[in-house]
Order: sequence, then C-alpha cells, then structure tokens
Amino acid sequence: MKFQRIKRMTLFMRLNHWVVAVCMVAAVITGLYIGHPYYQTLISEPAVNKFVMAWNRWIHFYAAIIFDVSSIVIAYLYFFSRFDKPIKKLIPTPKNIKEFFAVLINLLSLNRVKTFDSSHEDSFHVVYFTIFHLLLAWMLLTGLQLYVHGLESGLSSIGKWWPALLHFFTDWTVPVCGGTKMDVRYVHHMTMYFIIAWVMFHIYYVVWRTIFWQEGDIAIVFGGYKFKKS
Repeated sequence: MKFQRIKRMTLFMRLNHWVVAVCMVAAVITGLYIGHPYYQTLISEPAVNKFVMAWNRWIHFYAAIIFDVSSIVIAYLYFFSRFDKPIKKLIPTPKNIKEFFAVLINLLSLNRVKTFDSSHEDSFHVVYFTIFHLLLAWMLLTGLQLYVHGLESGLSSIGKWWPALLHFFTDWTVPVCGGTKMDVRYVHHMTMYFIIAWVMFHIYYVVWRTIFWQEGDIAIVFGGYKFKKS
C-alpha cells in the first residue's frame, strides 16, 4: 500500500497552535490561583509573598490577551486564509452535513464505518474547533467584565476611554450570567472546565485517529503533514 503526503498545517498555524496550548496552561494555573490561592512562592520573605497574587493576575491577563489575539487571527483565517478556509466546512450544505455525521458515526462505531476522505479537514473537526473559539470568546468577555469591575473609579493608566469601552462591550454579560458580578465570576470559572473537557477530547480524538486511521494525524501539529492511503 502506498501513501501520499498531504500538507494540513502551515508553519504559522502550528506555531499558533502551540502558543495557544502554552497560554492555556498558564491561564488555567493562574486562574485557579486567583479564584482560590493554593500555592505560595518558594521564597518565604513576606515582601515577596505579597506579590504572588499580583504576578498571577499579570500572567493570567497577558495569557488571555494572547488567547484573544489568536482567536481574532483564527476568525480572520476562517474567511480569508489562502491555505484553507474552514468557513467552507461550516456552511450547512448537504455535503457538509453528510460528512459531519459520517465522521461522527465512524467515531462512535470505532472505525467500523468509514465512508469519507480523511486526508482533508472534515466538517466535524471544524465544528468542534469552532466551539472551542466560541468558548474562548465567552471567556474573553466575562474575563474583561471582571477586570473592568476592578476599575471602579472609571480611570485607568491610559485614560477613561478604556474602562468605558470595556463596560460598553461586556456589561451585558452580567444579566446574562445571573445579575451579579459573582455570577459572572462563577460562569467564567465554570467555562474553564468546559474548555479543559474540550482539550481532553481533542487530544483523545487526535490519538484515536492516529491509531485507527493510520495516517499520521498526530504528526500534523509537529510537521504540518499527514498521509493518505492510495
């Protein structure tokens, strides 16, 4: 049996993937600490310990910013990528719907029914990643609402326009989450667990495809290529 080498990810796409992975780990670790401090610095001086929360907030904030920039870039590439436009797989055409359920049935039946071309990005995987980016967008909005809540004076180091802008775009999350800032904090926290669950299934699914399809899917995020049986 011969195999054809298929390019699935560009260098930028792979770098973006791993940057997001690192930022996710950083955001989860620091976010859990912000919600309930569970570790202290190895240096025991009080003058240092009092800055542990500040450093956690700083890392959490900038990891989230990188997350957000990545999501904006990905959203742009969904429509305008010259390599592959995922939006084509999101359009509910009969072909995409058929492919979506074909991949799903194949997954549930442990590869007993495979009636699709697995060498390209399928509609099931695109929908799954779209859910991920929607979760990130929700985390962004609720996180910025929590952030602007700390700017009670309406001032910031760059002027009044920044808190006003954040209030304009994120205040609606308060009634949606339940009506209080604590509700927003709770929903923000719980969304993290949905994202962690998403990541766990993502890793499982990639390993599953590598084992069952035998096309080297797990190598895509490292080298950018997989193989197609011919």
